[in-house]
Amino acid sequence: MKRIRFGSDESPPRPSKIVAVGRNYREHAKELGNVAPEEEPLLFLKAPSSLLLDGGEIVLPPESVRVDYEGELALVIGKTIKGWPQERWLEALAGVCCANDVTARDLQKKDGQWARAKSFDTFCPVGPEIIAGLDPSDLAIETRVNGSVKQSSRTSEMVFSPAFLVAYVSRMMTLLPGDLILTGTPAGIGPLSTGDIVEVEIEKIGILKNRVSTTTREGSSPGDLAPPMASRVTGQ
Repeated sequence: MKRIRFGSDESPPRPSKIVAVGRNYREHAKELGNVAPEEEPLLFLKAPSSLLLDGGEIVLPPESVRVDYEGELALVIGKTIKGWPQERWLEALAGVCCANDVTARDLQKKDGQWARAKSFDTFCPVGPEIIAGLDPSDLAIETRVNGSVKQSSRTSEMVFSPAFLVAYVSRMMTLLPGDLILTGTPAGIGPLSTGDIVEVEIEKIGILKNRVSTTTREGSSPGDLAPPMASRVTGQ
């Protein structure tokens, strides 16, 4: 395994797209009154401008009265792929990291489709580093808020595995270096409040830690709270 720091020369470019998978843990689908899809994954997109690198603050927007955490495993694409074979899925990755699919739950229910609820600035924290050479198919995943465990599961509990998702998503759209696939969240989602500290920890990857606020620094935008990802991938 190799750890790649965001913003280093080895780090991939910023994602051209963030592809996410809904209801990929059966118990999470159940807690929201839904049924997990069994025939094919439920895909949606988050705006690339929602990206927040490790250490930045999650900013609660005034348009929402309930913003939830969703701890997830993120797959970081390392090369341009289209129709990629499932048996070679690990070859397509620059690595993996933790992610938080922050969601304005009230707006998700109100809108019916999820673009607005999922895409506010700072709503896609990732980190702490990209871990290359790790098979993430069966790792412990846990989300904590102010030290209290809220989500606890294993990536092997996904309905559709990381291997399947790389192949499936690449059939639908060309994936480019730096693109992210967020693989779904376990049961236990809940709201965030100003001042909260939310942590997503995945076995062998590390801890993604973010503070929750309602404002940014004067004269700055949410994207200024963390350094940019590098512009290239070594060997690509």
